[in-house]
Parts: sequence; C-alpha cells; structure tokens
Amino acid sequence: MRILLIEDDAALADALTGALRQRGMTVDHAASIEEAEAYLAAIDHAAVLLDLGLPDGDGLALLRRMRAGGNVRPVLALTARGSVDARIRGLHGGADDYIVKPFDPDELHARILAVLRRQGGYLGVSLSCARLVFDVETRVARVGETLLPLSARETELLELLLRRGGNVVPKRLVEDHLFGAGGDLGSNAVEVYVHRLRKRLDEAETGARIETVRGVGYLLRAAA
Repeated sequence: MRILLIEDDAALADALTGALRQRGMTVDHAASIEEAEAYLAAIDHAAVLLDLGLPDGDGLALLRRMRAGGNVRPVLALTARGSVDARIRGLHGGADDYIVKPFDPDELHARILAVLRRQGGYLGVSLSCARLVFDVETRVARVGETLLPLSARETELLELLLRRGGNVVPKRLVEDHLFGAGGDLGSNAVEVYVHRLRKRLDEAETGARIETVRGVGYLLRAAA
C-alpha cells in the first residue's frame, strides 16, 4: 500500500517513513505543497497524511483544493493544532481523520487502516487472477495454501496490475508507482521488476501471465 506523507519537519518525516515501512507500507514524502501537488498529480496513493502547517502555504487550503477538484483519496490531517475548533475546521475542510502531534506510530497506523476500511476500496478485500489470490490487508499473495515470496516492490507491482483488472498499465505509471515521481531510474529498472514478478508467477503455476504491450506498458491476465 502506497502512502503520501506531506510533512516539512524532516526528522518527523524520517521517523514516520521508517515506522510505516516497517508496517509494510510504501511512503512517498513531500516537504511542501509544491512537491505534494506533483505527487498527487502523478500517483494514485491509498491515503494521504497531511501536515496542516507547511512552509509554502496552508495544508487545509491544499485539502480544500483537492476536494474541490474531485480528489476523494482518504486524508488524515497531522497537526499540532489540537483545539476542538481546529479539528472541526479540518474535518469540515475534507479530512477523513484528524490526529494531533505528538502521536504514537502504532496509533497512526491503526487510524490509516480504519480510514481505508471505511472507504472500502483497499482493505478487507482480495484481488485475484486465475489461481492467484492477493490479500490487500495482509499484503500476501498465494496459490491455494502456497505463499509467493515477493519483495516489497514486486508486491506493489502485482497489486497495481491486479487493480487494473486486465487493462494495460502504462510503463510511466509503473515507474511512478514503484519509484516515485521523478525518480532517478536506470533504463531497464521497470523491466527488471516485471521480469522477476513474471518468473515468480510462472514458477508458482498461478495461471496469471504478465504481457508486455510494446510501446505502451504491461497487462496481467489469465493465461489462455
């Protein structure tokens, strides 16, 4: 699951990124509204963690623009503004939850999962193709009782392909999803992970096949 953290405090951002990665999440970090808007335009994150006090503007104003533009991604507001009025303004501004600093990483993780369960789009469901089943909440792929040993990026790639439901996923979208917008990549970085995942699916006899659509991207579907 990929999360966007918008936080200008470098030490706090590093701590939260490490804590969430330990809990199986992929984290992109933006330290300003400008960086955040670039990520929001490029990548479909599962949820956004939004600090309301940012160096180049008000996080609440960014949230209002997101909602006005039709962006319905779950947003958890992270702030030192702990008054009841501040929390009400955040929730009325479009936040799905509100957590006051300082907070425990376990509580933040639990609140992210709770928000996603309420949204119904990411947790509590399984994705499948042929004999392959992927549990979205536990991040585990299996064929019957056999688990597939996938790396974190292989898991991210598999989920992205499964969520597209047999549609072609553009290569650029795969790059942004795995490495972040504007990542410094080798010329064949995506191909390496596609090759590794394709090999694991074949070895496990999942019946799911990754096809390369030349000049466009990749497609996951049941083998004929």
